[in-house]
Amino acid sequence: MKRRFGFLVAAVLVLSMMLSACSGGNSNNGGANEAANGGSENNGAPAAGEKITLSYWTLFSGGDGENMDALIAEFNKTHPNIEIKNTKLEWAEYYTKLITAVGNGNGPDIGISHVTGLDDVADAAGVDWGTYNENLLNATVVDGKHYAVPIDTHPLIMYYNKKLLRDAGLLGEDGKPVLEQSADGFTTFLSTLKEKLPSSVTPFAFESKDQDPYRLWWSLYKQQGGNDVISEDQKSAEIDADKAAKAAGYIQDLYVKGFIKKNDPDFYKTFQSGAGAITMTGVWATGTWESTKGLEFGAMPIPKIFDQEATWGDSHTIVLPVTKDEDPAKRQAALTFANWVADNGQIWAKAGHIPSKPAVIEKQEFKDMPYRSDYVAVADTVAFGNPSTKSWQIRDLAIVKYLNEVWANKMTPADAIAKMQPEIQKVIDQ
Repeated sequence: MKRRFGFLVAAVLVLSMMLSACSGGNSNNGGANEAANGGSENNGAPAAGEKITLSYWTLFSGGDGENMDALIAEFNKTHPNIEIKNTKLEWAEYYTKLITAVGNGNGPDIGISHVTGLDDVADAAGVDWGTYNENLLNATVVDGKHYAVPIDTHPLIMYYNKKLLRDAGLLGEDGKPVLEQSADGFTTFLSTLKEKLPSSVTPFAFESKDQDPYRLWWSLYKQQGGNDVISEDQKSAEIDADKAAKAAGYIQDLYVKGFIKKNDPDFYKTFQSGAGAITMTGVWATGTWESTKGLEFGAMPIPKIFDQEATWGDSHTIVLPVTKDEDPAKRQAALTFANWVADNGQIWAKAGHIPSKPAVIEKQEFKDMPYRSDYVAVADTVAFGNPSTKSWQIRDLAIVKYLNEVWANKMTPADAIAKMQPEIQKVIDQ
């Protein structure tokens, strides 16, 4: 699959971790002596006693932060010749500080910058691209060359309250929803919930604007086979108006029919408190729900409303930036770390993320974690768009802006998409 990366990876992979090699020293062909399993010997490895230190700036907090800390600690313990030093920054300042630092030549070894290919050091670092989920890996390939190491995907999925579905007669003996996978089937499912459950319970706990409705819209748009909203050369808006309007119209109807509580100030709290029968949000909510006392819930892929399975999703992805003076030893050590993190995805999966390597989901440690196996197959159907240096602006200033008007019933889907097209083009041309 052909993908185009923007020059600033911060704008291309908006929730990415990037590995840099910003230090100097290009005098040898050295590299880390650990492969992904920590045991393979590679040509050009650092001499015994030498240690490669990689600085790492992260933006992870909460459960993600704790799990990344655990990964780094274990990596450092098992790789005596490589040390990862972690510096945590606040999300709001992360990209600005990191891009500025890299631009000034003072960036960390792990950060966000211009990307370079990985294939020249992949073998020495013990990376086997065939061990990665093909769908996730394809999103990091440009013209057949690998530019990133995916360590997970974190897609939109559906959560359901088992007790409420049981009360409504919509929970099967297998503990899963009785739900026909179609547009009419999902509407009927919500109608039954509304009819059978108390009026104090909302059938579908969901926000009334912004990100999660956008993610659902993107999912339904791609379920129809909708093309990317921008061209592959990033020069023009190419949204499929009919399919985009159909997806928006279906979601608008969910609001109009009262399946979703209007202007819910905290739909997470609504679901968490047992006042919502289902919700849709990212897999990162799994940890929140399972730590909620008394919440009997399940997790599954979002329903196939239209023609094919597809859902919104993103990936945490590790890359090596282009630098003036690349140190082969650091590049190899960085890629060794990236591959090791992917190999140990069962640790990262504690936050709810889906590992990027199929072999990880076969590990007993992963299987022993509840819920994850119920949605792990979504990794194969995450629908990535053409990456762009203006991804955030296109989403927020053009797409979300007009979709919010649809959800509020202030604009028809067709009118919203018609206004959206030139706004996308305006952002592209800026």
